[in-house]
Amino acid sequence: KLLWLDDIRNPFESNWVQIFSPISNPEVIWVKSYTEFTNYIMQNGLPDAICFDHDLGDISENEKTGYDCAKYIVDYCLDNDLDIPKFNIQSDNGPGGDNIRMLLNNYHKFYTSKG
Repeated sequence: KLLWLDDIRNPFESNWVQIFSPISNPEVIWVKSYTEFTNYIMQNGLPDAICFDHDLGDISENEKTGYDCAKYIVDYCLDNDLDIPKFNIQSDNGPGGDNIRMLLNNYHKFYTSKG
């Protein structure tokens, strides 16, 4: 299963999944917000892979982004002694995407180095 986090890019149109999915021939679950993302994880656990967008169109005072979703994954994995799923980033926000990548890669290094 691939959890596709993006408020705009429809994973069932064009070839987004073929370009960005870190796994082959996934069953795609499309979520568009932090709330949908966290609800999916709470109800179903971790997917095999996640594709992250950074800017999710939330312009509220307490804006939630793809980075907040990545932090949620790290906390979930810490709480459950799990490594992060495979991931990729399809965001047009370069610095935001870099922050997601850095956070998840650092957690993966921590998880795989503990002994």
